[in-house]
Amino acid sequence: MRIPFQQVDAFADRPFTGNPAAVMPLEAWLDDATLQAIAAENNLAETAFIVPWAGPEADFELRWFTPMVEVVLCGHATLATGHVLLSRADGIDKVRFMTRKAGPLDVTRDGEGYRLALPAWAMAPRPLPDHVTAIGGAPVETLWREGGYSLLRYESAAEVVALEPDFRAMRPMGDILFIATAPGTDTDIVSRVFAPGAGIDEDPVTGSAHCLLATYWAKALGRNRFTAYQASSRGGHLDVELAGDRVILGGKCVTVIEGAFTLG
Repeated sequence: MRIPFQQVDAFADRPFTGNPAAVMPLEAWLDDATLQAIAAENNLAETAFIVPWAGPEADFELRWFTPMVEVVLCGHATLATGHVLLSRADGIDKVRFMTRKAGPLDVTRDGEGYRLALPAWAMAPRPLPDHVTAIGGAPVETLWREGGYSLLRYESAAEVVALEPDFRAMRPMGDILFIATAPGTDTDIVSRVFAPGAGIDEDPVTGSAHCLLATYWAKALGRNRFTAYQASSRGGHLDVELAGDRVILGGKCVTVIEGAFTLG
């Protein structure tokens, strides 16, 4: 069995930047253990699998796997999947994905890039002393969302860039997305994102984290549109808009590998 394979750098305008994702279209779902094994073999932050959707509600069903777990939502791999489909489809400007836990997600052409619509998620203040100890620094605010989302707000971008998290301490905490953020310098905000419990010590550019960052910073900045930079070693720029119950992220993609995955 040969499965088409493309590796895409998402939220990137040139190769070797942004966040890489594998995109693999299937005719029908394989068993979950096989999907997880393929994602582990790819060893990327995310592998996105799609199958055609039978009804009028969507074009494809979409699922995402890290090397260790299936995730509730992945923004950069959704953008990458939209790029793969739209770059090969003349006359089509939007693709809709149905997902199992995040609802319908749209990717739309936007000039040379794309706009990705994700759900807007709110957070609530909560003391998170273990998270602060593991991540480091001196955040001025900590917030939590049920389902495993932790946000630590710092005073400056320099503090966020200087963080040296203790990944060994973070892994036993489970599948938690740890977000460190602060006002930016060249952009409105800056962030770094860690997910050691999901097999990703530091994620290069994280669309799902901006579902939370958008709601937090729209209130803090007093406006619903702003620019963001995720300060990983690869780095990635995003345009962010909070539009009601949706977060709209703008970005570009670059395909860097095309081929086939052979499943014996």
